[in-house]
Amino acid sequence: MKLTQIVPSLEARYGGPSVSVRALSAAFSRAGHATRLLTTAPDQATSRDEGALHIDTFRRGWPGRICPSAGLRSALLSDRADVVHHHALWLRTLHYAHVAARKHRAPLVISPRGMMSRWAWRHRDWRKKIARSFIHPGAFEAAAGWHATSHEEADEIRALGFTQPVCVAPNGVDAPDPAAASAAAAYWHGACPASTQRPVALFYSRFHQKKRVIELIDLWLEHGPKDWLLLLVGIPQDYSPLDLERYVIRNSGGGRVQAFAGVGRPPPYSVASLFLLPSHNENFGLVIAEALAHGVPALVTDTTPWRDLNTDGRGWCVPWSDYPAALRAATNESPHALRERGHRARTWVLREFAWDRSARTLADFYATLPGVQS
Repeated sequence: MKLTQIVPSLEARYGGPSVSVRALSAAFSRAGHATRLLTTAPDQATSRDEGALHIDTFRRGWPGRICPSAGLRSALLSDRADVVHHHALWLRTLHYAHVAARKHRAPLVISPRGMMSRWAWRHRDWRKKIARSFIHPGAFEAAAGWHATSHEEADEIRALGFTQPVCVAPNGVDAPDPAAASAAAAYWHGACPASTQRPVALFYSRFHQKKRVIELIDLWLEHGPKDWLLLLVGIPQDYSPLDLERYVIRNSGGGRVQAFAGVGRPPPYSVASLFLLPSHNENFGLVIAEALAHGVPALVTDTTPWRDLNTDGRGWCVPWSDYPAALRAATNESPHALRERGHRARTWVLREFAWDRSARTLADFYATLPGVQS
């Protein structure tokens, strides 16, 4: 098949989709599908090949918040694909995908990428209403199918009344490169010397209200062990690292928490004994999978699709109300017990979550859509 994948940005500051969509597109290419990945950036346009995957980046116009791009629109309209697959909602790029799919009589597939959860749908809901009416009018209704990265996300799509077929294809995760992991550990030991002296509980995600980062600090200062360090590394959005550090100091937690911007720095999994992500919602949570792949057990909320962590002692997936008790239990375990959990989690996640498997699942789904020639 000839596939066009569209993601509004590949910039790291926009979180998981900047990694996952590129990896999924590469998996399609490895499987023999002619795959083109289209995206936008604030500066000049570029075109390049990564193996068999062709990536075109088009200049993003004003206002950048909604990702307008005349170049991306023109490229979509001029090149027919068997399937047009757009990742993310509320942006102008979805409108271009909708118009191109209609022009070429190709099915439009949409990946919400976590944006259809109850929490996300209600957060700044006035913006969603404007986007649905004026930024990409009719796109949801025109979709031939949806792509969810978990059964929970598929249920969220159905709960909003959409009746088109839904394909559940989780994200994948790659085994970490040992040399890269060792270099990352050395980097973070230098940037955060306390990580060489104390066990580290790691939060690695966007600094956003959805992730409960402020609530996590509060919980840590009340329930976290004083001989551990809470290391916060993330993409500044609702909060900057300085905002978080000041919040810690105001709450008499100096020395117990350190915060860093993560853009341009290697992932800090290699210095962690425990991974924490108490999100209001995650459609998948790629950072959870990455932590497990590094052998770090995770403690997450049950509003993420990771309940299987509770099986075979791989980690903890609990309601937010139970998070304090679970945090105390996890940090009371011996280093050996935590490493054993991490080993079981790593074996499981690398076995069950592979990009090539997700690409096959989606390709089979595409083939069922009207008008697709496989």
